[in-house]
Amino acid sequence: MPSKRKIINDPVFGFIRIPNDLLFDILQHPYVQRLGRIKQLGVSHFVYPGAVHTRLLHSIGAMHLTEEAIRNLREKGIAISDNERTSAMAAMLLHDVGHGPFSHVLENTLVQGITHEEISLLMMEQIGRDLTRSEQPNLQGEIERPLDEALAIFKDDYPRHFLHQLISGQLDMDRMDYLCRDSFFCGVSEGSIASQRLLKMLNVCNDRLVIDHKGIYSVEKFLMARRLMYWQVYLHKTSVAAEQLLIKLLTRAKELAQQGDDIFGSPALRFFLYHNVSRGDFRLGSEAMRMYALLDDTDIQSAMKVWISHDDIILSTLAAAYTNRRLFKAIADAPKGTTDMLRKRYVERFAISPHEAEYFFSEHTIASNTYSAADDQIDILYPDGSIRNIADASDMWSLAALTHKVKRNYIYYYE
Repeated sequence: MPSKRKIINDPVFGFIRIPNDLLFDILQHPYVQRLGRIKQLGVSHFVYPGAVHTRLLHSIGAMHLTEEAIRNLREKGIAISDNERTSAMAAMLLHDVGHGPFSHVLENTLVQGITHEEISLLMMEQIGRDLTRSEQPNLQGEIERPLDEALAIFKDDYPRHFLHQLISGQLDMDRMDYLCRDSFFCGVSEGSIASQRLLKMLNVCNDRLVIDHKGIYSVEKFLMARRLMYWQVYLHKTSVAAEQLLIKLLTRAKELAQQGDDIFGSPALRFFLYHNVSRGDFRLGSEAMRMYALLDDTDIQSAMKVWISHDDIILSTLAAAYTNRRLFKAIADAPKGTTDMLRKRYVERFAISPHEAEYFFSEHTIASNTYSAADDQIDILYPDGSIRNIADASDMWSLAALTHKVKRNYIYYYE
């Protein structure tokens, strides 16, 4: 049998090891391979043409950083077993497995009442069942599955909380990878962080991840980079405008499908267009799960090219606008009455109803706070054993501003 211990050449971190058979088998699972057909940054390529890297590449990078973090913690005397290391790496590799095409667009259109995190958990459970090598119960009469410990870490049910913090926290490996990776592919140097130094500064105190005091400036750089990436990339007004256009397009396609029109699409896409799928439909082995696992960027992109020729003026216009990059325009803090003016404009221009005119514009608020100590604060460990929250420990004048949520109101409209 060929070895399953592979090496992947990653453009950001270099050579990444797949150190054992279980992680290789997870990587080969169809649910995980599907992530290679979903762009990490959704529609951001409209602004940054290089931003076409995939969620699979991000997941592999985050898994690699998890292994590096555990290696550094072991060097500091933190006891972490090989099983715990593999389980934490598996949880990180699978943390995004439930993401739909184009980031969060599906959560606002084709699927209602369930988040991608919840779908990720269900998919992890299914992968665990698929990889079960034996259905023989253990001494306690339970069926052991290879991802049980990874699931416990992912859900924060495992007794060692710091392992969960590696997967989900203010300074987790997910954020560390996407900041390095997204800034690299977008060419936004302001988002670069000292990831290797942050990993070296990681420590554990009272079952919580902390940063040795010598790493405080690297943490400050991390937080500033995160703020810049959110406003310069993730919440860039043109990217959000493209996303709002896509939401309106998919919503219109679903409305027409519900009215009985024949809407072109792959079997997976048509399932979500012609059915009202909600949280209760997502169960292990359900049709919703099976179809969701087949859905990726290519389903929607191929459908949009066909929709350009559809008889419905709204669907065809929006599909052509997205395909040919005639994106919605953005108005910040628009004066009162703007939406009424836009609605009237589209009623007259396309000879459609006021309800249908609303497909051509959108009111949306974007918001971000870079750091929230209420979530899972970043703690700094000092030589005397004392611990301080980064918001209190830092003397950087702008850090306090990072804890406040910034909101910006926009109206996006078709021109």
